Amino acid sequence: MRALIAAATGLAVAFALVLTLTAVGSPRGETSPKPLLTTVPAHP
Repeated sequence: MRALIAAATGLAVAFALVLTLTAVGSPRGETSPKPLLTTVPAHP
């Protein structure tokens, strides 16, 4: 019975955390104007 209560409590806390993060929204940030430069390895 204790395991069931612990699992329900953990699930409720996780659900509350997800709802809180959803309500707060994503942080405001900007992306870099510079593209990511990648190189292709030379074929032998």
